[in-house]
Amino acid sequence: MTRQFDQSLNDVQAMLLKMGAHIEIAIDKAMRALVGRDELLAEEIVRQDSQIDEIEVQIDELVAKLIATQQPVAGDLRKLISALKIAADMERMGDLAKDIAIETISLAKMNFPEFNPLQEIVTMSKRVQKMVNDGINSYIDGNTMLAQRLAEDDDEVDRLYDSIVKEMKVYFPTGNRYAEVALKCCFVARYLKRIADHATNIAENIIYIETGKQADLNC
Repeated sequence: MTRQFDQSLNDVQAMLLKMGAHIEIAIDKAMRALVGRDELLAEEIVRQDSQIDEIEVQIDELVAKLIATQQPVAGDLRKLISALKIAADMERMGDLAKDIAIETISLAKMNFPEFNPLQEIVTMSKRVQKMVNDGINSYIDGNTMLAQRLAEDDDEVDRLYDSIVKEMKVYFPTGNRYAEVALKCCFVARYLKRIADHATNIAENIIYIETGKQADLNC
């Protein structure tokens, strides 16, 4: 029975890793689509979001079954409860990557001119991708120190977001041909910021798994 539970727990962890890989790819594609004005690539991200949703459903079903049939306690129960929370955060990350793709499709249809501030959004996205990757690695290794460092990365993402919004406000006055583009770029930056927030939520759950203590890294 213990071996069966351990194998099922490994299956849950493998599915979480698969979700994480999908999300990293989705963010990377979303940025490439945005910078390259690639409507087809953005549409691909929208279509593939259902794959992330399906994995979350599989995790929910397997965890519910394990809790009902195995009645785990202590550390094992923490792992299962945290897996549900991590899967939910990852599903939201996938939704946010899709939201970026939707904004990209809208921008591509506008055929907007060259817009240099996009580069700062790309810088922000790389930091966010690092947070997602570090969150996954800290989950694999049970590395609470790496998980805690995500709070510092989140602070940097917040700083970049504030900088981007401040820069975009220059383009908001009525009649500026970049006004609508700037607004949509603010939306993209906001979606990236929220992905980072979900990454810190994952880090908090990893700390909970390993220590049994609640952490607040989003303060």
